[in-house]
Amino acid sequence: MPDMVVRLEIRGRVQGVGYRWTMAEQARQLDLRGWVRNRLDGSVEAVVAGGPAAVRQLIDWAHRGPDAAIVTSVEVFASAGEFTGFDQRPTA
Repeated sequence: MPDMVVRLEIRGRVQGVGYRWTMAEQARQLDLRGWVRNRLDGSVEAVVAGGPAAVRQLIDWAHRGPDAAIVTSVEVFASAGEFTGFDQRPTA
């Protein structure tokens, strides 16, 4: 089955709570590729690529986030790209 690639926009209390680090760890455990970064508007953005079931698992996790996070919304958009690992990128 071909890879699924999505872009996530996560809002709420998602900066300063270990969200990016924890998402990267979750993604690596699920053998996903892509990246995650903070946005200047206080949100977190991620692009996730991999098997559809694993991508859906990470989307489910994104709605909860790490213990200190309070996620108010997760928007999911179709995306594209090829990635070799899962990275934390600088704030944009």
